[in-house]
Amino acid sequence: MEIAAKTQLEGINSKALAKGRRKEGRLFFNLALPSLITIMIVVFIPVFWLSSLSFFDRAGDLSWVNYDRIFQGQLYIKTFIVTLKISFITLFFCILLGYPLCYWLSQLPDRIAGILMVFVLLPFWTSVLVRTYAWLVILQRNGIINDTLISIGWIDEPLQLAHNLTGTVIGMVHILLPFFILPLFASMRSIDTNFIRAAISLGSTPRGAFWRIFFIMSLPGFFAGTVLVFILALGTYVTPALLGGGKIQMLAQRIDSTIMLYSNWGAASALGVVLLILAFATIWIFNRAFGIDKLFMR
Repeated sequence: MEIAAKTQLEGINSKALAKGRRKEGRLFFNLALPSLITIMIVVFIPVFWLSSLSFFDRAGDLSWVNYDRIFQGQLYIKTFIVTLKISFITLFFCILLGYPLCYWLSQLPDRIAGILMVFVLLPFWTSVLVRTYAWLVILQRNGIINDTLISIGWIDEPLQLAHNLTGTVIGMVHILLPFFILPLFASMRSIDTNFIRAAISLGSTPRGAFWRIFFIMSLPGFFAGTVLVFILALGTYVTPALLGGGKIQMLAQRIDSTIMLYSNWGAASALGVVLLILAFATIWIFNRAFGIDKLFMR
């Protein structure tokens, strides 16, 4: 009798718990519904509409002509190569500058690290357009850098630092570096330094402890920043348009010129679809190569 009563009581409790979970799920769904509707209206519907335009030619007939033009035209292929090249170079310098800086900040006391992080966040308080124009003033032929180098006698002729690949990369690294630092710094600050001390006390060298423990545990933030910087670099428009001086044509600029000069929404939409596919492919490749989902579940 006692066993039967206990079993019956457990059944009642499990039903009550299941009912409570369903009620809680409906409550959270209702709370999230306005956000889901907003995302549908603001993100998915425009993306779906633009994607559908890419399958129509100028006459309004279904056609692959826009995609044929992209993959067969040398101008578009060159644009893709330039876009990927600049994105990889920007990512390389963001890693080169960002990882040592994050490591140094993570080793500082909380108060000092917090104060220094304010300087990392300062660019977010200024428009991208303003920051790009500031770099244009600094890098131009009669800018601060060239005037300083000429005045101290290091160079005789001004260096060509703007309106080329060099200026574009400098500006993009400055714009995108905080996007790499923030997730990486958060990941590093969550690492317990006792692991490093324990490894050293067990005979490991400081360098070995860093690579085998600290670096491995910082990988979630590292890959989050890497994916974020690369995807943002693929779609950057303002910085290459100003610092490139028309000599650097990235994918976002090609989309703009296709609409503004030729009013060809189908071709521009096809370029946008390819850019979206590149972004998703980047995430998929990083996930397949490094298992990002498993890293974040640690």
